[in-house]
Amino acid sequence: MNTFLNRRGRQTTSLRDPSPDTTSGSASPPDTGVDISSTDYAHRRRELMKMMADLKSMGAEALIDLPSVVVIGGQSAGKSSLVEAVSGINVPRDSGTCTRCPMECTMSSHATSWSCSITLRMNFDSNGKDMAKTVTVPFGRTITDRNEVEVWLRRAQSAILNPNLPSSSFHTKTIEELRSTRNTLKFSRNVVCVSIEDPDATDLSFYDLPGLIQNEEAETVALVKGLAEHYTQKKNTIILTTIPMSDDMENQQSMSLARAADPDGKRTIGVLTKPDTLGAGAINQRKRWVEIIEGHSEDHKLRHGFYCVRLPDDAERSQRLSRAELQRRAAEYFDTTPPWNGVSDRHRFGIPGFVSDVSRLLIQLIEEALPRLREDIDKLLAQCNQELGALPPPLADDPQIEVLGRVNAFCDVFKSYVNGSHEDKRLAQRNRALYAIFKRDIRGTAPDFRPFENTEDCPPLDDTNGKMTLTERDPGVKTMGIYEISKVIQEAIGWELPNNVPYQAKANLIAGFIKLWAAPSERCLAGVNDVLDQVIDTLIGIHFGRFRVLEGYVGNLIRTQVDICKALAKEAVKKALDLENTPYYTQNTHYLQTLSEKWLAYYKSPYVYESVYRGESPESKALRALAEAGYANLSIPDLARLLPPESREKELIVMADVRAYYHVAYKRIIDHIPLTIEHALHHALAEQLSQSLLTSLLTDVASGSNFSERMNELVSEDPSIAQKRASLSTRKQRLSDIRRRLVTFGNNI
Repeated sequence: MNTFLNRRGRQTTSLRDPSPDTTSGSASPPDTGVDISSTDYAHRRRELMKMMADLKSMGAEALIDLPSVVVIGGQSAGKSSLVEAVSGINVPRDSGTCTRCPMECTMSSHATSWSCSITLRMNFDSNGKDMAKTVTVPFGRTITDRNEVEVWLRRAQSAILNPNLPSSSFHTKTIEELRSTRNTLKFSRNVVCVSIEDPDATDLSFYDLPGLIQNEEAETVALVKGLAEHYTQKKNTIILTTIPMSDDMENQQSMSLARAADPDGKRTIGVLTKPDTLGAGAINQRKRWVEIIEGHSEDHKLRHGFYCVRLPDDAERSQRLSRAELQRRAAEYFDTTPPWNGVSDRHRFGIPGFVSDVSRLLIQLIEEALPRLREDIDKLLAQCNQELGALPPPLADDPQIEVLGRVNAFCDVFKSYVNGSHEDKRLAQRNRALYAIFKRDIRGTAPDFRPFENTEDCPPLDDTNGKMTLTERDPGVKTMGIYEISKVIQEAIGWELPNNVPYQAKANLIAGFIKLWAAPSERCLAGVNDVLDQVIDTLIGIHFGRFRVLEGYVGNLIRTQVDICKALAKEAVKKALDLENTPYYTQNTHYLQTLSEKWLAYYKSPYVYESVYRGESPESKALRALAEAGYANLSIPDLARLLPPESREKELIVMADVRAYYHVAYKRIIDHIPLTIEHALHHALAEQLSQSLLTSLLTDVASGSNFSERMNELVSEDPSIAQKRASLSTRKQRLSDIRRRLVTFGNNI
């Protein structure tokens, strides 16, 4: 539309293109002096109008912005009279708001005699929501008597306002019966379509909307305004706003609404009515209206200007004068009445010029919009196909095959998760992270032995090289020095011979750190259980989520089996921890002995004292002297071998032996607990799940009264998915039909 609109800068003498295109097939008339009804242009115009009617019947208006003309105006603005003058039919008239739904009037001159047919185009349900498919309902018989149109229009509107009743039930109602009918809806967006075959008409299609009101209930005012805004805000809509000349332009609600939808006035046409209501003394008013019609008013400019029409009054309507006679009287009025007879552009006065220009504008607008309409439909069709492709396909297999296939697929995928062969490594990776945390926590239970009477004199000794200090130590670990170890030994003495350290002393110290392993093990198992639950829930959704009933049923069976394996894993972890209790045993004696010697040497080492005292110690001086004497590569712990037995030798031996056994047991438990969890939980579940599920499923289903019905119930599709697929399929069919119609028209050009 922009190309057409932008060709006109200031308001011209008419809507005619200054240089009409005379090419065959063009929407512009070949020559303004030729009878266009008999030209190629006329044929082209009829084809375009027919195509637009077909698109509307397909529901295209709800999907794309079709070019159209809409008539708006306030009550008593002469809108109904304008519609009658343009269409040649009588429309319902009553006090108050009479029109309560849009009326689409399509006129065709390609006929030898006058006739009229009415259809109801239903795009919205009783709640005002879009219907999946446009429903077009023929309403009554073909009308051949103009005098019958009004009552049939009343009947059609009542049918629209009472969607729960058969439309045929209104075919025989009288006007009195219709007036007394209590309508279900106050207003409707569904359309009464009036198709007029009239050899004397100009090909044109337009919407007549309910008159804008102000002195009604707020809800009614808002409904009427909202309906007008719905039509006028579309960028391919030409707005015809009726303005009574008996009132100021600034008071017209229709102009305010048009300006809001079309601020630049590119697609608004003003239709001035009731010029004969201006008395001879209203000189200034007439002068202002002449300026507006001639396009000289700076306050009221429209790209396509204003037209002035004289419409029949009540007396003339009662005489049922012919269209030709009414147009003759209007022309005589404008030609003989000042100041209208002084306006040079005579095309701005009367119905014929107005209708002719609007028809040309609509046809050219349709021509220019066609490529864009095809593009819009192609985009919508591609989007629809994409949304359909994202939905699961309809169930094709036998329900039993579908159920068993999904169960087997679930079990196979879960087994690959457990084995780590699946491309999704989350289960293995998250569990490895939990096992690393478990290892850190067990390391934090190491005994904190310090070979001093006063433990505050020495920092923690966490390795035999003095290079590592634990950053996270279990709060249950107590710092123990020479005094504390001596006390443990004394408390454990029974009937041992003198100078023998009781084994029970070491056992009590070992039990102290082993009992701390229960909490990290439980935390590790709980974390693994959480990861398993998340993986199971994800896989259930992937494999069974399409069928809500099956998802709920099989999901419960799976989670029951998971809970069983969790309980068994918990018991297995407990047994693994119990193995670390008495007897405290290892066959890794060489490693134990080596560690014990290292720790004893470290506890006796003067290096420990160097960590407490600053400056060069005597031991450092001794190492330097030995190096000068040729004994290189010695360390401070090596000096401990030269020392005589200490008075606290037995306490240091206990420290070293217990610390050595801790490391042996630590290396054992950090592998044993994760492997126990993996085998007792994940691998056991993966091995048992398939057989358990199939057994439970078949046993439960087979115990019912009807195996087939139960299977069908399990794979009954989620109603929302089925509904969405049906809606998208209907939408796709509608879009395909619209596209086919557009392409067919283009190919026939």
